[in-house]
Amino acid sequence: MSKDKVQPGKYVTITYSIRDDEGNVVEQHDLPVGFVYGSDTELIGGMDKAILGKSAGDSVEVSLSPEQTFGEHDPNLTFTDDIENVPPQFRRVGAEVQMRNEAGETRTFYISKIEDGKVTVDGNHPLAGKTLTVKVNILDVRDAQPGEELTSGIHAVTMPGGSTSIN
Repeated sequence: MSKDKVQPGKYVTITYSIRDDEGNVVEQHDLPVGFVYGSDTELIGGMDKAILGKSAGDSVEVSLSPEQTFGEHDPNLTFTDDIENVPPQFRRVGAEVQMRNEAGETRTFYISKIEDGKVTVDGNHPLAGKTLTVKVNILDVRDAQPGEELTSGIHAVTMPGGSTSIN
């Protein structure tokens, strides 16, 4: 385990969990994922700043407001319709529906409620309006290898003597 510090150009390997304001785990990666710090990969809600200067073995926990994550819940993006007007494959809570506006822009909506023959469709992210707590465990920090900075996003990592995670 190196004692390099998280800074631009370093390859960082982490595990993390995200909990909502009720303490429910909404996302968790127990298997290592990695990215090059300072590349086009950004962690949720400015977590980049929270891990800057940290080393392998450090853990960081931060509470993030809706403004730092998925925004406030916008009631204008929620509407209700008769269930008969909804195709059968979307008649379940959690179903994702792609909708296009007059300008041709596509947005994902979610079936958030089915009750009394009505379906509620919501264009907000399911975590909009929620305060999230993110805990990041830094497993390794090392110099990035040539070309690693070109890999966009957080991705699976094989740890020495360990397994490969799937993202």
